[in-house]
Amino acid sequence: MSEKTRAETRPAPQTGPVVETGGGSDSRWSSILRTVLTQRVLLVAILLIVMLAVMFSLDASGQMSGNYNAQYLASSLINVVPLVMLALAQLVVIVTGRGAIDLSVGSMVSLVSMIFGFAHGMWGVPLIPAIVLAIAAGGILGAVNGVLVAYLGFPPLIATLATYYAYWSIALVVNDQKPINSPEIQEMYQTARAIPIPGLSGFVPNIPLGIFLFLIPTVIVVWYLLNRAPYGRRLYATGTNDVAAEWAGINVAAVRMRAFVISGMISGLVAVVTVGQFASARPDAGTSGNGMALPAITIAVLGGVAITGGIGRVAGVVLAGLLVVWLNAGILLIFPGNHGTQYQLLALGVVLVFAALLNGYTNRRFQVLT
Repeated sequence: MSEKTRAETRPAPQTGPVVETGGGSDSRWSSILRTVLTQRVLLVAILLIVMLAVMFSLDASGQMSGNYNAQYLASSLINVVPLVMLALAQLVVIVTGRGAIDLSVGSMVSLVSMIFGFAHGMWGVPLIPAIVLAIAAGGILGAVNGVLVAYLGFPPLIATLATYYAYWSIALVVNDQKPINSPEIQEMYQTARAIPIPGLSGFVPNIPLGIFLFLIPTVIVVWYLLNRAPYGRRLYATGTNDVAAEWAGINVAAVRMRAFVISGMISGLVAVVTVGQFASARPDAGTSGNGMALPAITIAVLGGVAITGGIGRVAGVVLAGLLVVWLNAGILLIFPGNHGTQYQLLALGVVLVFAALLNGYTNRRFQVLT
C-alpha cells in the first residue's frame, strides 16, 4: 500500500478539547460533568469555594476556637509560599512521565538552608549573591537526581528517596545538627513579614511579603517555561510519549535532566524562604514535622498533574495550594492543640486519595487532548 493510500485511510485526528470514551448520553448534565472533571482548574476552584463556605459557616455557628476570617486567611498565606513553590517543582518533574517524582525536595531545602546560612550568616557573602548561590546549589543537587534518573536509568522513586536520605544526613552533620542564627540570618525575617497592599490597606488584609518576593516570580517563570518556551513543548511531548518524542528528535534524557535541575533550583530558593520564616538556617527546615515533599506532591496531584506525565497546569497547582493550606488552617481552629496537627495528616491523606481516584476516573471516562 502506498504512502498516499495509507494517509487517506488513516483516521482523522480528533480536534475537540475533550473526547468522551464512555457511552454516556449527551445530556446537559453529562456535558457539565465532563467539563468540570476535565477542566481541573475549574474543579479545584469549585472545591475551594465550597471549602471556604463550609469553614465560614462553622465559624459563624461558633464551632471554631478562633476567627476564620479574611485576616486569618491572609496570615496563613505564609505557608502557601514554600508549598506551592515545591508543588511547581513537582509539576515540572512529574510532567516528564515514566513515574517521575522528586521525593528529595524537602531534604534539598534543609541542606541548601545550611549552605545559605554558612554563606550569608558566617562567611559574609552579601544577600543577593548568597541567594544566587542557594539557587545554584539546589540546581547541582537536582542535577544529581537527573543524572541518576535520566542517564543511569534509576527509577525516580528509588533515586530521589536515596538522595532524600543522603541530603538530609549531610544537612544534619554539616554543623553538628545546630542551626545558624547569626544577626545577618535573623534579619532575613523581614522577608516573612506581612505588608499592606498600596491603595487597598483599608480593604485587604496585609499579605506576607514572600508572596511578592518569591512565589509570584516563581509562578511566572514556571508558567513561561511550560507555556511559552520551547522547553515546555519538549517537556509535555516527553511526558505524553517519550518514544515518539525521541523519534521527533527530542533529547528525552536531557529534558528529564533539566526538569530535575529546575526542581532543585526551586528547592534552593525555597530554602531561602524558610530561612526568612524561621529567622534561622535549620538542618531540618524541609524535613521537620510532616516534611515538605508529600504535601507538595499532594498539591500537584490535586491541581491536575497526571502522575503518568504529560498533563499539568500552573493555575491548577496554585489553586490546589490555596485549598490545602486554607483547609489546614481551618482544621487547626476546629481541633485546637495537637489534635489539629493529627487531623491535618488525615486530611492530607484523604485529599491525596481523592485526587488519585479523581484522576483515575477522569482518565477512564474521558480522554483529554492537549
